[in-house]
Amino acid sequence: MGAFRYFATTSKGLETVLSEEIRSLGGETVAAAPGGVSFSGDTGLGYRANLWLRTAHRVLLFLSEFPAATPEELYLGVKEVPWPEIFPVRKTIAVDATVRDSGITHSRYAAQKAKDAVADRFRGKAGARPDVDLRSPDVRIHVRIVRDVCTLSLDLSGESLNRRGYRGDPEEAPLRETLAAGMVLLTGWDGQIPLIDPMCGGGTIPIEAGLIATNTAPGLFGRSFGLPHLFGHDRKLWEALVADARGRVRRAGIPRIEGSDLSGAAVRNARRNTRRAGLSGLVSFHERDIREFAPEGPPGILLCNPPYGVRMGKGPEAETFYRAMGEAFKKRCRGWTAYVLSGNPEATRHIDLKASRRFPLMNGPIDCRLLKYELY
Repeated sequence: MGAFRYFATTSKGLETVLSEEIRSLGGETVAAAPGGVSFSGDTGLGYRANLWLRTAHRVLLFLSEFPAATPEELYLGVKEVPWPEIFPVRKTIAVDATVRDSGITHSRYAAQKAKDAVADRFRGKAGARPDVDLRSPDVRIHVRIVRDVCTLSLDLSGESLNRRGYRGDPEEAPLRETLAAGMVLLTGWDGQIPLIDPMCGGGTIPIEAGLIATNTAPGLFGRSFGLPHLFGHDRKLWEALVADARGRVRRAGIPRIEGSDLSGAAVRNARRNTRRAGLSGLVSFHERDIREFAPEGPPGILLCNPPYGVRMGKGPEAETFYRAMGEAFKKRCRGWTAYVLSGNPEATRHIDLKASRRFPLMNGPIDCRLLKYELY
């Protein structure tokens, strides 16, 4: 198997974490860029990346790169790719496009032009064209035009990798699974000491910590991938890698992983999500106000995504909540290390602790900081 060029997308701020993940899988020529990481490797690496990467949203396979200063150049460059040799005409397609600093200024127009080129290439070869499905296509094509140069890629992931499959409602929480996993990895947590989220919501942070501690590949939850829809898909290799991943799951020696929340509905939801993730008995949840939060046992990591910004505003409610969190940390969490994701600096200052480190992160469109507090 020869070497291919890949690009894995991620949230801004997690590029270094993702780079380390890719290197651990055997990726070569690993290079971080804003919002993602490029790397190279064989077919097996592309498969393992989809199975194992915790902080990647999508894994893209590089197809070609060409000048595209005009719509005509874009059309010809896309049409030059032998699409009928890549996937069958009966598969549905969608084209995603981004444009920046280029003569082509509208991403929707670029996507339409690229789609026409793919359809015409099929029509000329097979006398038919693939249908378009914008919601759930079999094959997703990525067009990226920066400074009049187009990079054309094929999405191997299908559904976004952050949709693990254990959340009953994927939109139930404002925190993506990939960002939650990235936050756990940024703390340096090694699965040897306790990890607690005192404001857990649907339980995404503790569940991702549980998947890390049990060495569970996040791609094992029965989600749909783009890989099987392509010619050349090695089904035996894929099935062998899935079987190997299942055999690597461990359930012994797992530290205390907990979440708590004031909302009983949130706690019940977190428990349901934990069962779907196969972590029942390993990750626990409790209904508890932050004012009553007092972790027992040996110290470890506190990691949370408290309400901020749109979720809480900037009035007295936010001030009261963050003061209570700060009091809990200072009075009842000595010896622990706390990490707080904040998109509201004004509210965060009411914690009344000095952060020893700040990790810039994007939570969707919200510019955030993961703040580290040493609770001596």
